[in-house]
Amino acid sequence: MDNHLIYLDNAATVWPKPEHVYEFMLKFYRETGVNPGRSGFDLAIEAGELLDRLRKRLTKFFGGDLECPERLCFGYNATDALNLIIFGLLAEGDHVVTTNLEHNSVIRPINHLVRDCGVTSTFVPFNSEGFVEPDEIRKAIRPNTKLMIVNHGSNVLGTVQPIGEIGKICRENNIIFAIDTAQTAGVIPIDMRAMNIDILAFTGHKALMGTTGIGGMCVRKHVELRQTRAGGTGVRSAYPYQLEEYPWRMEFGTPNMVGIAALWAGQDWLDENGVENTHAREMKLAQRLVDGLRPIDGVKLYCCGSLKNHLSTVSMNVEGLEAGDVGTMLDVDHNVATRTGLHCAPLVHQQLNTVALHGSVRFSIGAFNTEAEIDAAIEGVRQIARWSKERQAKRSAAILVHA
Repeated sequence: MDNHLIYLDNAATVWPKPEHVYEFMLKFYRETGVNPGRSGFDLAIEAGELLDRLRKRLTKFFGGDLECPERLCFGYNATDALNLIIFGLLAEGDHVVTTNLEHNSVIRPINHLVRDCGVTSTFVPFNSEGFVEPDEIRKAIRPNTKLMIVNHGSNVLGTVQPIGEIGKICRENNIIFAIDTAQTAGVIPIDMRAMNIDILAFTGHKALMGTTGIGGMCVRKHVELRQTRAGGTGVRSAYPYQLEEYPWRMEFGTPNMVGIAALWAGQDWLDENGVENTHAREMKLAQRLVDGLRPIDGVKLYCCGSLKNHLSTVSMNVEGLEAGDVGTMLDVDHNVATRTGLHCAPLVHQQLNTVALHGSVRFSIGAFNTEAEIDAAIEGVRQIARWSKERQAKRSAAILVHA
């Protein structure tokens, strides 16, 4: 049996990374792996310079306020940033609008605030194609709506939401608009100013081609977040409270400089290969996957009748089998790595009625997958679906005999 792993779980983390990322972050950490901003010697200054240059680079990449690159704040990941955003904006009496497409990094903080702090919430469902309709967003707005927070690209369905239209609605109603770009940053071009996005949360270990443990947020200059943490900054240490200036307002403790170096190298790779070009190649493979899976008897695909405004993420189930069993067979028998379950997005599966199946099987294609790998994954599903059909037929025959 061929032992080559066909990795189709890039929505969880992109792997492998570009070779340049591995080389640069190792070289940087060997030669400049000191704490930036805490000391005045040359290496500390050099590390701090990379940090500051990356702030400017990512602010431009996301279409943020170029005159305020300090508002690009680093943290652990998108979940970390989303917690800081949600808890830093909402208080008793506020209303928040979000969607059924959200990850638990949005659902759970909001639920805690609803349960414990007098916040109210509205979760807008998606339509049969996997998109949230702007008119439904508009209908959910109340006089006390403070925040609109939307998953830019679904980690289950792969659908990319109409962020520009939703941003326009938020601007017209003076509502802060935040987006979760965990799946889209590095895949879909984003312009915060053009799309009326006030705050953007990102993670580094997916399509930005960085490592795990790095992420953050980009905050527009007209928005202020309440501080919900405090700690070391390496700046004005005698001041008894967390500094109010950005980035220290939203950054706490020693930054992840290995992650910073990886993100810098990831930007090099994206500049060289092009976000649009990379996405187009991934979508060509996604179309090949969908076209191969659709005719298989017993396979059910979710929200991918068209791959327009879509990521290269495809979810499916096989009739007669739970999602986890399909994933195990793909792994053990076909060396295909997928993600099964509820994908930390339970409301999606509630709306799809897939909870009883323990979610779905998710294929997520990355920049380094090949046509041959996609074809092998399709063949694996075909064999599993055929086996499931045969098993169901045998069970039915046995029931008739006993009857």
